[in-house]
Amino acid sequence: MSADTSARWLLLVHQLPAKPAYARVKIWRRLQALGAATVKGAVYALPANADTREDFAWLAKEIGEAGGEAMICEAVVVAGMSDGDVQGLFDSARDEDYARIAAEAREISARLKQDAPDSELAELASQTVRLRRQLEGVVAIDFFGANGRLAAQGLVSGLEAVLQGGDAMKSPQTTPAPGLLAHRAWVTRRGVQVDRIASAWLIRRFIDKGARFKFVPSSGYQPEPGELRFDMFEGEFTHEGDRCTFEVLVAHAGLVDPALTAIGEIVHDIDLKDDKYGHAETAGVRSLIAGIAAPGVDDDQRLARGAVLLDGLYESLALKREA
Repeated sequence: MSADTSARWLLLVHQLPAKPAYARVKIWRRLQALGAATVKGAVYALPANADTREDFAWLAKEIGEAGGEAMICEAVVVAGMSDGDVQGLFDSARDEDYARIAAEAREISARLKQDAPDSELAELASQTVRLRRQLEGVVAIDFFGANGRLAAQGLVSGLEAVLQGGDAMKSPQTTPAPGLLAHRAWVTRRGVQVDRIASAWLIRRFIDKGARFKFVPSSGYQPEPGELRFDMFEGEFTHEGDRCTFEVLVAHAGLVDPALTAIGEIVHDIDLKDDKYGHAETAGVRSLIAGIAAPGVDDDQRLARGAVLLDGLYESLALKREA
């Protein structure tokens, strides 16, 4: 079998004169708006496709008009970096964007809970509209589905529901009734981390003992009939308001169990990084999950190892509450 030699990355290598300074700032802002990742110095990368080729071509033209020089290269690999390393550059940048949006959304939510007067509600609604636009802008350049995306989307959607007089904690109408969740194919994003690992454990142990799991790209996947998506954009089970997917699944399945509630709170704090609950076990679980989800460990292995961890955590928490 021949190796795949199709270009995976576009690299823009450029140089600009020191003056005028505003030209350098303008090009930097354009690179940020495109979602380009800094590989080294004045070398920037984008995933290779027709749209990004056009984006870099226009930017190279602007650089030339500003008195600089630019060269666009197509690369199968980036020297000294794996594809995962390059993707990590994009994901890290987008996670920073999502964290900023999530923090602003939580601030607005806190003000809404303080029974703000009508005059302030109008301002909070305006800020929420602005946040939605910012979120859509970040999603547009989130090429690989960064982990912070669902939390930010859930928080902004929750704000919109509250401001519109809706219920931010209501499951979508398309979500199946708890009794219809047996022997289903459950679909989630590749590269599972804490919320997806814990949700898969919850599904198989407490919701659907015959569950089958399928791992797909973070965007562009069209579900097959009968599949249920979790912790995915537009999934049947995903972040709602300030709740992570695990918490949403527990509530939807009607699982009244203090140990599961505690695990949900631990997963929440690790996944959303907001330290809302502060359980003593959180730091240890965070470290163990980091090892379970280390690079090179495939998704089935991550679920298997995570299940061992979560079985032990569940038994420990259950015993603690019985004591």
